[in-house]
Amino acid sequence: MKVVIITYYWPPAGGSGVQRWLKFVKYLQDFGIEPIVYTVDDANYPKCDVSLESQVPNNITILKQPIWEPTNILFWKKKQQQKKGVSNNTNSKLLSFIRGNFFIPDPKVFWVTSSVNFLKNYLNTHKINAVISTGPPHSMHLIAQQLQKQTNIKWLADFRDPWSTLYYNKQFKQLDFTRKKNLKLEESVLNNADCVLTVSNSLKKEFSKNANRVEVITNGFDDEVFQDFNVKLDAKFSISYIGLLPKQSNPKILFDVLKDVCLENESFQRDLELNFIGDISDEVLKEIEINQLTNNSNFVGYVSHQKAIEFQKKSQVLLLLIPNVENAEGILTGKLFEYLTTKRPILAIGPKESDLSEILQNTEAGDVIDYNDKTGLKTKILKMYEDFKGNGLEVTSKNIDQYHRKQLTEQLAAVIKSL
Repeated sequence: MKVVIITYYWPPAGGSGVQRWLKFVKYLQDFGIEPIVYTVDDANYPKCDVSLESQVPNNITILKQPIWEPTNILFWKKKQQQKKGVSNNTNSKLLSFIRGNFFIPDPKVFWVTSSVNFLKNYLNTHKINAVISTGPPHSMHLIAQQLQKQTNIKWLADFRDPWSTLYYNKQFKQLDFTRKKNLKLEESVLNNADCVLTVSNSLKKEFSKNANRVEVITNGFDDEVFQDFNVKLDAKFSISYIGLLPKQSNPKILFDVLKDVCLENESFQRDLELNFIGDISDEVLKEIEINQLTNNSNFVGYVSHQKAIEFQKKSQVLLLLIPNVENAEGILTGKLFEYLTTKRPILAIGPKESDLSEILQNTEAGDVIDYNDKTGLKTKILKMYEDFKGNGLEVTSKNIDQYHRKQLTEQLAAVIKSL
């Protein structure tokens, strides 16, 4: 059985967007499915991680076609992106407005027509059983939808994030016309896909309003998290955040609590170390400065996936932040599942009633503190610090094997074959 996977993010792309389908492709052949990847040639990726190229199976077909991206002209040049990061990319109100209202659903829409023509010819000359599209960018779904319409091929649409309700859409100041057009495109994709795949039960509930069939396969972790990195736990009481930290996730309550505890406890102030591994927005930097935590903070910047795992393993506490936005209860960041394998306590700030909270409870790997629960957050941090000073911080997380990428790919293979 053969499937064509339409994805914008593919090695050497870095960041979270590439992980899901890189890992699926790695294991699909174990379950009788041959993946053929269709992706962009020389893309303008915000971040690159060439180490991920070694995880691509040598025996699969990768089809690449050039893409014209208006962001090359209007927004950020590739070198500028690598230099300043992507957390502040929507800070320009004018450029955000252009991005949100002139390129629908996203700037990759200019790749749709040429991709449909290329893939239609490919399908005519090769026996392919299904096409799979993964977004964002959601223009990938428009490519697959046209192929389904013109060739009647089976189609699986994978939503790693929502479409019209994606939290950073508000930064684009979309006009009423734009919002309606986006919603219409989304509904058309959901209505026509033979199956919709997504990452959380809350998103399944949302998509089921329009889709005939929705399946959930979460993100996960892979074998690299079990490599012996020979790292030692940080000597200080380190609280580490790994990944992109946008302003929507700015943990003001955390910085407020840490400031209070530092003022009350000199030992805590000496021991506290905040690590930020990845791009961090200017709003977060300002909040750290306002709360007099700059001297306790390390800003590492973007690192390779392997290096990020090392930071996870040596941190005393792993910080997980859910954006304080509408529909936050359905957000499951990809890093969660790697966090679960570290045996380090997870401190999450987000909605108490959420998919994240359910997973942390079932795995006993950490706790979710509500956005406004300052007392609860302070109590939790003080307890963690007490354990750190005593016998040491540790967790014995359980029920995590279900999130191994190979197990998840087996579920995916069953969904594909059911089409």
